[in-house]
Amino acid sequence: MAYDPDALVAAARQSTGLEDFGAESYREGLGILCESLSAEAQLNGFGQMALPGAIIGALANRLKVTDWIKTHPEVLTEKIENPFVVVGIFRAGTTLCSYLLEKDSRHRPLYRWEASDSTPPPTPDTISADPRIAATRAQMAMVDQINPRLRVVQSEEPDGPTECISITGQDFRSSIWEAMANIPHYGRWLSTVDHTSAYDYYKRALQLLQSGGVRKRWTLKAPNHAMHLDQLVRVLPGARIVLLHRDPVSVVTSACSLITTLTGTFSDADHKAYIAEQWTGMLARSVDAIEKFRAARPDVLIADVRYADLMADPIAAMRRVYGQFGDTIEGQPEEAMRVHIASRPQGKHGKHSYGVSEFGLDAGAIMERFKPYIQKYDIALEGKA
Repeated sequence: MAYDPDALVAAARQSTGLEDFGAESYREGLGILCESLSAEAQLNGFGQMALPGAIIGALANRLKVTDWIKTHPEVLTEKIENPFVVVGIFRAGTTLCSYLLEKDSRHRPLYRWEASDSTPPPTPDTISADPRIAATRAQMAMVDQINPRLRVVQSEEPDGPTECISITGQDFRSSIWEAMANIPHYGRWLSTVDHTSAYDYYKRALQLLQSGGVRKRWTLKAPNHAMHLDQLVRVLPGARIVLLHRDPVSVVTSACSLITTLTGTFSDADHKAYIAEQWTGMLARSVDAIEKFRAARPDVLIADVRYADLMADPIAAMRRVYGQFGDTIEGQPEEAMRVHIASRPQGKHGKHSYGVSEFGLDAGAIMERFKPYIQKYDIALEGKA
């Protein structure tokens, strides 16, 4: 099945009654995504319905964001003050860390529902009871019913923290599309293209969401930021970067399992060989980019957190993170974090099992490839086989 970017653009315009997408930066990525979906993704019936719908949804939100800012230009004066940004490495506890940060009443995360339907911006009175929450919950329930394993491998709530790739995806320079479909052509393009326009749009979207009056410190999350830390600190100067580290064998196998489950909702084909190659390469690129950034920008403070430490004692790990930025979790934040930990035991929705053999991976080769990384951060090995 062929996907026509012009038809998807027209559908988004028709659904919103709006014409202006702002900068045309989204067009290149949209075109390559459509080519890759058409030629490589091997979508099933549900995927052939869901992927165009997701693309139209991203385009529609971009139209609404652009229109809102045109009619409310004061949005662009909003200051985003020293946000916490949980970066990764992916599958290293980023979800737990972002949920714990959200429990601090001084904070507000990027909620899943508002990332995809951003106007009007939430107000202090509506942020917890917006009707868009229920709509998002219904959409998620439908997908969970089609693929119940999704709740096991990645538990996310409509009114809980989501990844920033939901917003950068509206510029079509984002790994969110690779999490939905196996699209090598798009993936190769994404790994080399300039992401400036995506981060510029990302900042504008955050400013819009904040402009409704919920001006707490942002707590943001996306492992994919690891490859674009220069762009991140450009648009969010003063960002409090929290960088998580985990055994590369577990990271790669867990990521492969996650992507197999996610893309398996939309395709019945066997993409495991591509997934293993792509997501091992993704980890390597992330590690290289982090080290390059740290060498170039020693002025940027980064709080390193090992996955093993976070899982062994989340409160102690968060206490250390806050301490590095001259802050404390004493009082309400710590109490709320403890309640969350007690209510969300690991494996609540089922055990996420995975192993290297399932994806034809060589644990020894992975260990050797990432040996300097393991040694530098003194990473505990988990012995996945």
